[in-house]
Amino acid sequence: MTPGKTDTSGPPDEGNAVRGAEEEAFVHDASRLSARLIYEVVRRDGEEELTRPAASLVWSGTAAGILISLSVLGEAVFRTYLPPTRASHLIENAGYALGFVAVILGRMQLFTENTITTVLPVMHRPSGRALAAVCRLWVIVLAANVVGALIAGYFLTLPGAVPDDMAAALRDLSAHATGMGAWQGFLRGVPAGVLVAAIVWMMPSSEGGGFFIILAFTWLIAAGDFTHIIAGSVEMAYLLWLGELGGGAAAFGFFLPVLAGNIIGGTAIFAMLAWGQVKNEVAAGTGRGTRR
Repeated sequence: MTPGKTDTSGPPDEGNAVRGAEEEAFVHDASRLSARLIYEVVRRDGEEELTRPAASLVWSGTAAGILISLSVLGEAVFRTYLPPTRASHLIENAGYALGFVAVILGRMQLFTENTITTVLPVMHRPSGRALAAVCRLWVIVLAANVVGALIAGYFLTLPGAVPDDMAAALRDLSAHATGMGAWQGFLRGVPAGVLVAAIVWMMPSSEGGGFFIILAFTWLIAAGDFTHIIAGSVEMAYLLWLGELGGGAAAFGFFLPVLAGNIIGGTAIFAMLAWGQVKNEVAAGTGRGTRR
């Protein structure tokens, strides 16, 4: 039997409504990917990322840091032109999805995606070399994302770059994102890390390229007032360039706590749970964990 195909040569199961191989093919194509197959897609993607040259990671990560600013800008546009009602909060947060759509569908390097993508290969075959490869990628991508965020934040401060009323909205959004305190920023970074990892996990089985998954989950990050380290770095950079946020407050009151929260949410929680649900199946498929 061809791998991935359903065997229809035997007697039909009781209650089987399928009539013939053609209908069986339609059922097969319409069936959902199993968790094991989703894991394999994400793991292979992670292994490919781990072998990419440093220069490619730098350029891709910098581009992601710049384009994620579309999330902040999109939210500011909605806030500027929507009437100030309680419901407008739910609508304006749809703008937060713009940067994530551009970065994720554009296959750029976003640090929070790598908290699950590049971790699964290490869980599959743990070794010091694999762990070093993950650390290398994390450092390069995070640094490149931050550089891109600094560039975007600086551009937004330039006179005439955005209308004055939109600049006021940008300032309000940035002050709120970076001013909630270290502990609260950490706690709210955990759900954001889980949600971004969930996007990565669901993309292989998504219809239409995953646009609506990205839209829904990133909207929830913004509407739930959760903290994302890279989108938030644009807001942090914006206030730094304006001189309204000090370096110490930026690093210890926002950046490091939110970074820790995103890593715990994406890796320690979601990646571990994702690995746990397929671990025995993967072991059985490779001949490990079975008794003869």
